[in-house]
Amino acid sequence: MIYLYLFITFFEIGLFGFGGGYGMLSLIQNEVVRTHGWMTMSEFTDIVAISQMTPGPIGINSATYCGYTAAQHAGYDGIMAILGSATATFALVLPSLILMIIISRMFLKFMDNPTVKNVFLGLRPAVVGLLGAATLMLMTPENFGTPTTDPWRFWISVALFIICFVGTKFMKINPIRMILYCGFAGLLLLY
Repeated sequence: MIYLYLFITFFEIGLFGFGGGYGMLSLIQNEVVRTHGWMTMSEFTDIVAISQMTPGPIGINSATYCGYTAAQHAGYDGIMAILGSATATFALVLPSLILMIIISRMFLKFMDNPTVKNVFLGLRPAVVGLLGAATLMLMTPENFGTPTTDPWRFWISVALFIICFVGTKFMKINPIRMILYCGFAGLLLLY
């Protein structure tokens, strides 16, 4: 019976959880701690901490751990607790999967439509703007230093940014390699 409740609960969270993984956390917390009592607030806080440390989206990681813990608290161990994990994760992802299938089918059908082409042309600058805004939000004194208080760190950060830009834009170096190179250079130069 716990699996049905897990499926319904996480399907609803996946359906109404806008704003990405961090936006879903409050919904997940409300459902698993307050509504169903599957875990304590302390356990949920531990789950969020673990979800942030493990690779992947935090919302999906949280659903996976919550499903496991809920099944465990319902008296299931081993494979049955893992089934709780799989149920919660699948239910959280299912609404997005269904929407993407519908949208992709509609897109394939209407992709040559001039209106659809114009909409996507209009979205390109918006995406670039959102990425630029996220970049600017990360360019803080805590991350880069300042020319007056920490000039060494600031100028190394500026140099790494320029090198990364030139390397990926003009020299066509793989971005993953550039991230690794800059991370290694940052370790050597800044610490």
